[in-house]
Amino acid sequence: MSHNNIEIKARCADASFIRSFLKEQQAYFKGTDVQTDTYFNVSNGRLKLRQGAIENSLIFYKRENIAGPKLSEVQLFPVEQNSDLLKQALTNANGIKVVVKKKREIWFIENVKFHIDEVEGLGSFVEIEAIDKDGSLGMDKIREQCAYYLQQFRLSEKDLLTHSYSDLLMNAS
Repeated sequence: MSHNNIEIKARCADASFIRSFLKEQQAYFKGTDVQTDTYFNVSNGRLKLRQGAIENSLIFYKRENIAGPKLSEVQLFPVEQNSDLLKQALTNANGIKVVVKKKREIWFIENVKFHIDEVEGLGSFVEIEAIDKDGSLGMDKIREQCAYYLQQFRLSEKDLLTHSYSDLLMNAS
């Protein structure tokens, strides 16, 4: 499945505030997932295998390293079984770039997905992903959605991340 989304990733000093806001908005809580994202060496974009109890997918994406709302071009392939065999094949072919481990709360309001993350070695974060699965919403609409939730979550410019968790972990070592 291919789609575009607008994504915001930010440091989160008060996850309880965001959780309360989502509950007040009657957001759908999909659950808490303990995830391991294994990033592989690739010549362009990013390729990761996500392994968790809720989400298991091979994900290829391209995204700019800028603060605030950014376009992600995503190709997602659900992996229902044998993810360890797939991981071994990708490791043999490409090598592992970095591994990101996190505890992630997954919430939804319509087409907007929210993550409240605790990332090993990095800390607490929130992500806002406005997803346009079939192109029917348009870029302007999903940008507006991200801007709205950015404001509602009271996130400041200094909280916004330019890079992915994988980049932050590689730069921290």
